[in-house]
Amino acid sequence: MSDMSTELDFLSGIKVVDFTQFEAGPSCTEALAWFGAEVVKIENPGVGDPGRRLRKGQPDDDPYYFHMFNANKKSITVNLKSPRGLEIVKDLLRKADVCVENMAPGTIERLGLGYEDVKAINPGIIYCQVKGFGTGSPYEKNLAFDMIAQATGGTISVTGERGRQPVKPGISLGDTGTGMTMAVSILAALHKKQKTGEGHRLQVAMQDAMLHYMRTNFSTQAKFGKAVERDGTRSGGGTNGPSGLYPCAPGGLNDYVWIMTSRGNPEHWVRLCKVLGREDLIEDPRFSNASLRVKNDAELDPIIREWTMKHTKHEAMALVGGAGIPAGAVLDTLELQNDQSFVDRGIMQVMEHPKHAPFKMPAWPVRVDGKTAKVKASPMLGQHVGDVLTSWLGMSGSDVEKLKADGIV
Repeated sequence: MSDMSTELDFLSGIKVVDFTQFEAGPSCTEALAWFGAEVVKIENPGVGDPGRRLRKGQPDDDPYYFHMFNANKKSITVNLKSPRGLEIVKDLLRKADVCVENMAPGTIERLGLGYEDVKAINPGIIYCQVKGFGTGSPYEKNLAFDMIAQATGGTISVTGERGRQPVKPGISLGDTGTGMTMAVSILAALHKKQKTGEGHRLQVAMQDAMLHYMRTNFSTQAKFGKAVERDGTRSGGGTNGPSGLYPCAPGGLNDYVWIMTSRGNPEHWVRLCKVLGREDLIEDPRFSNASLRVKNDAELDPIIREWTMKHTKHEAMALVGGAGIPAGAVLDTLELQNDQSFVDRGIMQVMEHPKHAPFKMPAWPVRVDGKTAKVKASPMLGQHVGDVLTSWLGMSGSDVEKLKADGIV
C-alpha cells in the first residue's frame, strides 16, 4: 500500500445504511466510505448486490466490477422478506445518519422501507434515492442504466464525429457521475444535520444529473441558438483553432495527441508555429485569427499531422506542452495502469483482498494534506454480519448465530 495514502476520518462516526447496487448508488456510498463513514451494505443472502456478478453454485470469476465501487464498505446479508429481517434493518436505520438506495422504481416502498416509513422511525435521517428519471417525469417508472441516462441526458448527442451517428462516451458519466452529485449533496446535508439535527430527503435522477455535466454545451447552444452538433475532434464549440486529435507515430490504435490552441490566448498559435518549425504560418492570411483557422482547418490540419506523425504521442505532448500549449497524449487503460507515478502519488492503489488476488484500482483523487484516502478491501458477501449487529444493535454472538440458523441473516 502506498505511503501516499491515509485513512481519512472526516466522516468518522457517521453510519450509512446502503441499499445500493451496480454503480450509480455504490459510487456515492463508496465516496462516503473513503471519507471514513461506516457504510453497511444490506444484501440479499446468496448472491448479494447484482454488481457482484455471483452465480449460484459457481465460482465468482469477475469480482473486479464489484471491487471498483465497494471499497472500504461492510456487508451484511438480511432476508428482507422475513418480518424479523425487516425488523433488524429498521433497527439499523434507527441508528443511521444516512440511507441510500437505487433500486428499481417502487421496490424500496414495496419492502416497507420508503421515505415515509424510515422517517417515521428516524426523523433525522438523510434519506437518499438515485433513480433513472425524476419525480414528475413522464418516464418516472422507467428503468435506467448508464447508457440510458447518457442518451436521455444529452451526452451521447454531442459525442462522435461531425455528420456521423452519435457515440456513447466510454466512461460511466450516467452512473458514477450521478453518484458524485448525490455524494456532494449528502455532505452538505450532514453539515446542516450536525447543526440542527434535521434530516432531509435527497433525490437525484440520472437523466437530470447529466444536464449538470452538459453546461459547456448549453453555453454553446445559448451562443449559436441551435442544438449543439457533434464535432468529435474539436473543442470550444468550434471556436478554438486549431484544436483536436492528431495522429502520432507509430500509428497504433491510441497513438494520438490532443493539441489545443485557445481562442482566449492567441499566443498558443504563435508558440505552436514555432514548435512545428513553421513560423511562416504565424502571419499567413489564411490562419491569422482563430475564426480563420477554424474555417480553413482542411488546409491547416495536414500541416500539423505531418509534424505529429514524426513523433510518438509522448514526444508530441512533451514538446507541445513544454512550449506552453495545452497538449495531451491519448493514454489507454493499460498505460494508465502501468504508470508508476500514479502509484507513487497514491492515485492508484492495490486492494489487498482476503479472497481475491491483489487488484490495482483508482482511489479517491482528492489529496488531503498531501495524501489520498486509503483503499481497503471490498467486503465479501455477508462478511460483517456479526460485527454490525453487535456494534450497532448490541446483539450477542449467540443472538447472531440463531439468526443465521433461522436463515434471517
